[in-house]
Amino acid sequence: QMIDHTGGVEEGAYEIYSCVEKIIKQDILGFEMTELEGKDLGNKEESTAPEEEVFGDALWDAHDEQEQMEAFQQASNSTCELGFEKYFERLNDLVAAPAPIPPLLVSGGPGSGKSLLLSKWIQLQQKHSPNTLILYHFVGRPMSTSSESALIIKRLTLKLMQHSWLVSPLTLDPAKLLEEFPRWLEKLSARHQGSIIIIIDSIDQIQQAEKHMKWLIDPLPVNVRVIVSVNVETCPQAWRLWPTLHLDPLNSKDVKSLIGAECNVANVKLTKEQEKKLERHCRSATTCNALYVTLLGKTIARVGNTGNIDEILQQCFQCQDTVSLYRLILRSIQESLQSDKEKGLLREILCVIGVSHNGVSESELMELYPELSSAVLASLVHSLHKMCLLTYGCGLLKFQHLQAWEMVRLEYMEEGENVISAYRQKLVEYFTMQLSRDRVTWRSADELPWLFQQQGDKQKLHKCLLNLFVSQNLYKRGHFAELLSYWQLVGKDKSSMAAEYFDSLKEYEKSCEGEESMICLADLYETLGRFLKDLGLLSQAVAPLQRSLEIRETALDPDHPRVAQSLHQLAGVYVQWKKFGNAEQLYKQALEISENAYGAEHPRVARELDALATLYQKQNKYEQAEQLRKKSFKIRQKAARRKGSLCGFALLRQRALQLEELTLSKDTPDNARTLNELGVLYYLQNNLETAELFLKRSLEMRERVLGPNHPDCAQSLNNLAALYNEKQHYDKAEELYEKALDIRRRALAPDHPSLAYTVKHLAVLYKKMGKLDKAVPLYELAVEIRQKSFGPKHPSVATALVNLAVLYCQMKKQIEALPLYERALKIYEDSFGPMHPRVGETLKNLAVLSYEGGDFEKAAELYKRAMEIKEAETLLICGKATSRHSSSGDTFSLKSALSPNIFLEHGQR
Repeated sequence: QMIDHTGGVEEGAYEIYSCVEKIIKQDILGFEMTELEGKDLGNKEESTAPEEEVFGDALWDAHDEQEQMEAFQQASNSTCELGFEKYFERLNDLVAAPAPIPPLLVSGGPGSGKSLLLSKWIQLQQKHSPNTLILYHFVGRPMSTSSESALIIKRLTLKLMQHSWLVSPLTLDPAKLLEEFPRWLEKLSARHQGSIIIIIDSIDQIQQAEKHMKWLIDPLPVNVRVIVSVNVETCPQAWRLWPTLHLDPLNSKDVKSLIGAECNVANVKLTKEQEKKLERHCRSATTCNALYVTLLGKTIARVGNTGNIDEILQQCFQCQDTVSLYRLILRSIQESLQSDKEKGLLREILCVIGVSHNGVSESELMELYPELSSAVLASLVHSLHKMCLLTYGCGLLKFQHLQAWEMVRLEYMEEGENVISAYRQKLVEYFTMQLSRDRVTWRSADELPWLFQQQGDKQKLHKCLLNLFVSQNLYKRGHFAELLSYWQLVGKDKSSMAAEYFDSLKEYEKSCEGEESMICLADLYETLGRFLKDLGLLSQAVAPLQRSLEIRETALDPDHPRVAQSLHQLAGVYVQWKKFGNAEQLYKQALEISENAYGAEHPRVARELDALATLYQKQNKYEQAEQLRKKSFKIRQKAARRKGSLCGFALLRQRALQLEELTLSKDTPDNARTLNELGVLYYLQNNLETAELFLKRSLEMRERVLGPNHPDCAQSLNNLAALYNEKQHYDKAEELYEKALDIRRRALAPDHPSLAYTVKHLAVLYKKMGKLDKAVPLYELAVEIRQKSFGPKHPSVATALVNLAVLYCQMKKQIEALPLYERALKIYEDSFGPMHPRVGETLKNLAVLSYEGGDFEKAAELYKRAMEIKEAETLLICGKATSRHSSSGDTFSLKSALSPNIFLEHGQR
């Protein structure tokens, strides 16, 4: 946001304050009901809502979405309508025309106003046709992220899913994504009550647009209309047969209006003679388009009343196209600078932005050029922004129009690739330095591999890709196709790539110490597993996902929500593998954890219900699937009523109003539940102070409304206890867990999952505090509960047995521990087969017991078996062995998820 102010300091400060306040209220909290709150202006809440909550397993990039919103706002900024009414009527006719109808082509020369027309029409549609769903995409500079075909299609699909409340697995494989889009469009349009309009601006800037957008040729669903804009010179031949709306050159009235509007802002008055000269000049095809005339008006206004307007007009009349007029503007800005140093910095800024992938931020520029002061940078950016050379997108400076970019290349980079390569190298060194400081931000991941690709430096690109955090950043933001294209450039097939990632992960794991680094490692393993799954390497995806699960259970807790995330991802692999029994067990365990962590009416619970429903549908269990879908739909419906629309600004606005209501309104069970959910959310973000505040308020409200012995109070007590446990306030945690256990023992059935949850956590806490005698009866109770819930031969029972055995070992009661380990081993072997990691870990623990008991031969035999299993696991991850899981293993379960810390503690003894 640029603030143009020439008054006093106090006045300027107040203007800035008012502007910032407006941005916060309108663009962040959405307090003011503006046209921006249209149906398609969704934006994921990067800081609050994990991507899976709204979009299932699909990966979402908040920066890409923000870029699109800003592109829309920028395109619609002009107050001049340019006689668009006649075009609006044609666009309205398209929407009203009977199906089937091909896409409408909006064509025109560069700078003719296509983006402005479409954005103005979108605003009108949002205002007058609230039931029409409008999805748009503004393509920016060629080779930028906004021109990536797979990302465009993914974004459109996710927006459709978002508006139809459909949460379903979405492939990230670029070829499959493009292939499946017509089916998604057909399926999702059938769920929408009203028309759907898809608008893609500057579609011809997409590389190989005809190939990647071939779905446009297929017959569209009856309620779907598509509008695409193209440069008349670069429109693919096959598309020229479509109905076309061609933007005419500006007439003399529009030229006068545009120039007059710019001059009025600067209080510049033109003489009749000057107006006539301008009218005569703006008659050719290249001098009467909207961008050229706008720049002409700005150039005249810039001279103002202090300069010679006739002289500047004479210079402008020498410029017969937009690029040459941009060059005049740049030289005018250069002449206004006070020193050669500032002129040199202007050149550097424009060139660095020109060779970057998606632009450069102001802070990056100041780090790249330490001699660049903030005052000089602000002045330069203000001039360049005012004259339409630069704009902001996602906090990055980038060129406002393609012609500005082209002019900079002609002006400063005529010497060719050597100059371009030198500026790229400067950016490479800057972002490489960030990586060496372990700063892998979205900026490093966006720029560095792309720069290596442009430089043709395969060796450095390869090394960059093996920085696990760079690849993770790209993948988790959904840039799957980009990541894959980099690997293809370095000449690696899928299997080689998987093996190299795994080797890098193993190397990184050696340096991991402490809980925080282990949690980070688990995220990396999960990313690798999901990536391999999306590549179709299912057998190789299992082991990293399983390792991620084990680490999370160790570093966090077996019932932490991130464990549920691991179970969910692992289940997804088994669904694709058609091992439905295995998947069902995992989904059910993820569901149990989510219900315990968030409550039964949270969107995360709805996600697990949806996954189970889809699974049952694949097995033709339609009745069970329908029941789960209805339950999920009710949860989502209720959550939507509490939180408002699932679209960006409206969601933020509702969230802000909701917090205000919670502060001022009466006590209700719903408000108490919302406070609890917010507390859990802040807890997961590691904002423990704020989490404590919300959880305490939730508990107090529940005790007032429901009574102190209600099961909901036990949930709040549990969550607060977990928080104090995290803060190492063990005495407080103990007291709260004991209260929760007392409530649940009296209120719930003896085999209820919530009771088991409290029993387990209090037992773990007792063990941590060294109160082993108090922990024993709880670990024994945990075994009993699991036997009643799952039966005596279920893997969850084996987990509880191992936990109890470890406790006995800590108390030097090896005799009591031995039969528990042996029984657990038998259950694991029967459930998973003899080569499962759970079997291997249990064998290792038995080996330790045998060794300590003096039976060295048996210890060696057990340890040898354990190592054979470990080696087989490594081969499986690297793709050199077939899966050890039987396709008929329908009893498979992972919670199960034997907490590996159990084994680690025993092994360290």
